[in-house]
Formats: sequence, structure tokens, C-alpha cells
Amino acid sequence: MRCIGATILIILVGAMPALADEVLTRKAGLWEIKTENGSGMSMVIHQCVDAATDFMMQSPAAAFDEAACPKPIVQLSGHTLTIDKACKIGGGRTSVTSHVVVTGSLDSAYTMTGEVESRNEALPGGKLTMTLTGAAKWLGPCAAGQKPGDWIVVPRTQGNGETRP
Repeated sequence: MRCIGATILIILVGAMPALADEVLTRKAGLWEIKTENGSGMSMVIHQCVDAATDFMMQSPAAAFDEAACPKPIVQLSGHTLTIDKACKIGGGRTSVTSHVVVTGSLDSAYTMTGEVESRNEALPGGKLTMTLTGAAKWLGPCAAGQKPGDWIVVPRTQGNGETRP
């Protein structure tokens, strides 16, 4: 389940400023990205990006090879970006489709909503569907010692004051 969650996170985060006729990239620096799925699982990461690493993350090859995960279908209307992507992984045994809507500014803050469906005969009922939401904001320059492409998972505080990854 953790592997599926990581795959979905890669698809969602990697798709956010997706490839179009022109490459859309986030402002260089440190971004805080908060994601949550429909079952209450959440993650906060601090990601250092520059134009080159943001472009690499947008590439279908960032998560899978291009034959397995071709270029997404991207529509841009004002400050709303819609991305539809379909991938076949594991030798074609698993298909993953996603529909993501990104609203806001790639210079300061944006929100994401998406639905990801994974189909594989090994899954209960043959498929797993997840609804994901996220919010990202630009924090400023990358942290000391952090270079473009680095991700840091931010520990979260639980109700009892303890932190967890």
C-alpha cells in the first residue's frame, strides 16, 4: 500500500505543472507541498527546485519510461491547469490513470485536486481509486545544504505532541 501511495504521490506531484507545448515550471526555491488522500493519510514535504529539476520531474520518464507513461494531456485556461495521464506499469499488468486540476500561481501558491485509479487483478475488486488534494506554497530560497531536486519529509505532530514522519 505504501508503494502505491508513493507512486500516486509521484504522479500527482510530478504532474502538477505538467508538460505542454511550453514547459511550465515553478518558481525556483523551496516549496512546501501538503497532500492528503480521501482516507485521511497526509504528507508534507519541502522540495527544493530549479527550472532544470522541475522540468525533469515533469517528464513522464521521471516515474516510468515514456512507452509505459506517455506525455499527459494538458489543458491550460487562465490560472487553471488540467492534466490527464494514463500509464501502464509492471509490464502492463497495472494501469494507472489520473485526472488532476491545479489552480493558482506557479510563482507563489497553488492547490491541486485529483483522482487516481489503479487497475490490477491483484487489487481487491481489481481496482483502487483515490481522491487526492494538495496545496503548495513557495517558502523562499532552498534551505542551507539543500540542493535542487532534494525532498525532505516534514515530521508531523500528533495530538499527544509526538512527531511522526
